[in-house]
Order: sequence, then C-alpha cells, then structure tokens
Amino acid sequence: MIPLKWYRLIRILGIQLSLHPLFVLIMLLSVITGQFLELLTLFTIVFIHEMGHVIAALLNGVTVKSVQLLPFGGVAVIEDHGRLTAGREITIALAGPLQNGIMIVMALLLQHAGGSNSAFLAYFIQANAIIALFNLLPVLPLDGGKILQAALSMLVPYYYTLLWSGRVSITASVLVICYALLPLTTGGGLRLNLLMIGAFLLYSNVTDQRNLPYRFVAFLMNREAAYERHLRSGSAARPIVAFSAKPLDDILRLFKRNQYHFIYVMNDDKNVVAVVPEQRLISSYFGI
Repeated sequence: MIPLKWYRLIRILGIQLSLHPLFVLIMLLSVITGQFLELLTLFTIVFIHEMGHVIAALLNGVTVKSVQLLPFGGVAVIEDHGRLTAGREITIALAGPLQNGIMIVMALLLQHAGGSNSAFLAYFIQANAIIALFNLLPVLPLDGGKILQAALSMLVPYYYTLLWSGRVSITASVLVICYALLPLTTGGGLRLNLLMIGAFLLYSNVTDQRNLPYRFVAFLMNREAAYERHLRSGSAARPIVAFSAKPLDDILRLFKRNQYHFIYVMNDDKNVVAVVPEQRLISSYFGI
C-alpha cells in the first residue's frame, strides 16, 4: 500500500498537529456544498477530543510526538518507553470520548437555557454523540479498540493480545467496507463515508499487523520498566514453566504486559533444573 500523506498544520507544546487526507477531502467537499460551518464545528470537536487524549497522556508521564486528525477522531502518536501500563492506556483512551460527553452536557444546558441557535446546538450534540460512540467501537485504532486491547493485555500474553486484536480489527474493517458496498447489490447508493472510514481502518490495521514483530521487540526492549514496578510493589513474579527444548521465541511470547516473570526450566523427566529471571532470556534473545 502507498503511504498516505498527512498535511501538517501547527505545533502545540512541541506536538505536531496534522490533518489526514480524508479530512482535507471533506473540507473541499464542504466548501463546494456550502457546509463549511458544519466542517469547522466538526474540526473543533475532533480537536478537543484529541486534546483530551494529549492532556491525559501528559499527566500520565507519556511523551506525545504528534496528533493526526481524522474526520471521526484522531491518532495520537505516543512514546512511553514501556512505562505505559494497561490501566494508564485505558485512562488515556477514555479521555477523548469524555470530552465529547462534556461538550454534549454543555450544549444541553445551553438548550435548556434557551440558546438562540437551537438547530446548531442540535447538530453540535449529534456530532459529538456520533464521534464519541464511533470511537468507542472495539476496533483499532479507535479508542474502543485501544481499551479492549489494553484490557486483554492484563489477561493474555502481550504478543497474542497484539496478534488477535489486530486480526479482529482487520475483520471488522472488512465488514465495514462490505456494509458500505451493500446497497450496490440492490441498486442503492454507495455509502461513501463508511467506505472511506472502512478503507482507513483496514489500511491502519494491516500496517499494524505487518509491524507486529517490531512492536513486540520494542515491548521486550522496554521490559526493565516491568522489573522496576515489580520491585516497587513487592508483588510476586508470575511463573512460566517451560521445557528446556522449548524455543526461546515461544517462551518470550508468554510474557504478560503488567507482570514480571521467572521461568522454571524443566527437563524431560519434568524436574525443574533452573529458575531464570526474564532479563536473562531477553539478553539471550538479543545476544547481549
């Protein structure tokens, strides 16, 4: 696939703000159809939604490199060096839809107080509700997908969390595209907005799946943070039992995100012959 070109806008607090080509296309269409005010409102809603993610990330000690705005939300590119726990990731993901909820409440209060432009307030409330609910769908890279992935990572080894959340998201993206194309089979009109969204989701998830080995290596390289949390909390290490002949890759893929591990190595007689801390396995894996 050919990489899409993001259109850079400004830098805020050192964070690069960019527009996705879909947003630029919708902007041009809004000028042609005379709906620029609606687009400006949509841009403001999406911007506030993403700033919710940014503020939550900064409060959790996470570096935000850039924010990429889309018509239905955005993507905050973060750099956490392995210190972002599942709980913090869920908090950051929820912060975006929370801003939409706050804006809805404010608009409802204005409506109740007899706001002068009731039609605009109704559109404002509807747009916020659609963006919030859409982003809470359990599909990556939407907020709901990130929440589901983070929750799964507390129960399932991290490698398989990445693998299966990506596969489910690819399937869901294909279903969105099929739903957008469905009216063509009955002589109806094409659902162009859904088609563009489905294509973007599919592109993002296929790219993520291709990058899965690199994301997993980054996870292993930042495991020192898990060790530090283990020392601070005094929690028990999670055991992994493996036969000595088991490939190193297979053992590393059993590591969980919020856990520190000791590996109990067994021989063919099922006797434990060694207890190895996870750092030693990671060092062997990277040839350190």
